[in-house]
Amino acid sequence: MKLSEIKQHLSQLTTIAFQLPNGDLVPEHFHVTEVGKVSKHFIDCGGVLRKEERINFQLWNADDYNHRLHPEKLVHIIELSEKTLNLKDVEIEIEYQGETTIGKYGLDFDGKSFLLTNTATACLAQDQCGISPQQKPKIRLSSLQSQGTSCEPGSGCC
Repeated sequence: MKLSEIKQHLSQLTTIAFQLPNGDLVPEHFHVTEVGKVSKHFIDCGGVLRKEERINFQLWNADDYNHRLHPEKLVHIIELSEKTLNLKDVEIEIEYQGETTIGKYGLDFDGKSFLLTNTATACLAQDQCGISPQQKPKIRLSSLQSQGTSCEPGSGCC
């Protein structure tokens, strides 16, 4: 999810909820302790120089059970961050404390809650490493049955 998208969703909400990939909700008294610009300048295993930029939100729980971050307050924090950090409309990543370490998540929205999505590593230069991507099976068109205008049970058209 990009920055413009979260602002759009927040403008239509009265409360904010973040849901972890396992279905648990982040406690309602969470804080957004950081909004940051993360720039990554790196070289992949194939020797290609790359740059990535993301926006980082760090969620944190405290013992302040009466604290509730309202959508308009988060929009204000985002807008202040946009001006101060010169943020672009790029993807958002979320940091949230797990049982033993900080987890890094993607962000999605289901119409009601923001969904923290799992992230995964990937090789960016598979062709250079000798790893071939999954190829689609090749099908000879002449071997397909003619589907005609109707689909009879057992005809192989469905």
